[in-house]
Amino acid sequence: MKGSWLLVWSVTLLAHTGHSCPEKCLCYTASKTADCKNRGFTEIPAPLPPEIQILQLQNNRIWRINQNAFTATPLLKILDLSNNSLSSVAPGAFQKLRYLQVLNLTRNLIHYIENKTFSFLPHLKELDLSSNSIIRLPETFGNSTGNITLLSVKHNKLQKMERILLESLPNLKVVLFKDNPWQCNCNIFGMKLWLESFLYRGGISDGIICSAPGIRKGKDLLRVPYELFGACPLRAALARPASSHQHGFEQRSSPRHGHHGEPGDGGRGGCEPKARPRPASLRHAIATVVITGVVCGVVCLMMLAAAIYGCAYAAITAKYHREHLAPVGQHGTHEKEPFEGSMA
Repeated sequence: MKGSWLLVWSVTLLAHTGHSCPEKCLCYTASKTADCKNRGFTEIPAPLPPEIQILQLQNNRIWRINQNAFTATPLLKILDLSNNSLSSVAPGAFQKLRYLQVLNLTRNLIHYIENKTFSFLPHLKELDLSSNSIIRLPETFGNSTGNITLLSVKHNKLQKMERILLESLPNLKVVLFKDNPWQCNCNIFGMKLWLESFLYRGGISDGIICSAPGIRKGKDLLRVPYELFGACPLRAALARPASSHQHGFEQRSSPRHGHHGEPGDGGRGGCEPKARPRPASLRHAIATVVITGVVCGVVCLMMLAAAIYGCAYAAITAKYHREHLAPVGQHGTHEKEPFEGSMA
């Protein structure tokens, strides 16, 4: 009897394990983790336990993510897809993962990210897109991505990044940009302004090193003087809502603005001078404060010098009176002494 119960329990356990965990994966109930790394998968394995919160899929050969790949795992918090063969990510591929906090897509073959690829991820905090071949990022990652605190796009092929994308991430604390062929022309001016403001607010970044044009190659974008961007249209620095993108393009193409190429294409055609005020420079503001302080200090020193001069003049005058008027008084006193003696 005891042996039959043991056999039934074993069969039940094997059936449960086979149903809830893919054959090549290891699933841990206590940590709610599915370990599917280094298994040679080309697609997201199934079926996965619905209760898992950590899914490790790194070091496989996954080349696509189906639309409903994560429908059965709505409680995922950490998803590691690093070191795979993804060349693109379909918008909405992660939309079922409303509790996802960390998404790692490093070391793939991704060339571009579509608009709203990461929509409906309200708890996403860390997004790592480093070490891909990304040449372009969208104007928005998607709805409800405003809680992202860490964004890494290092080791890609980005030449610019829309300021409106960065502005859509108000809780960003760390952003990593290094090892991209950044084109430090008018197209990146808005990014320069955003980065200065971001660092002023206490944000952390590894900086942007220019790859072109030649005169700026190897320079930190933050150290490129504002004067070199003086001819850029003001619109290059402004973040515009995605909904008004087409409208803005029509306005820029109107005859009133004349004919010109894309801003920052390397020539002066895209950087025509505009009779508009340039955005305020933080460095210029600091310089103004320093100059004002120096002027005030000089005025104070002049006032101090005048006070010292007045005191010195008063002291010299007093000494003069003591040395020249005192002997006269003493001589008059000595002349009276004999007369007083005779009277006595």
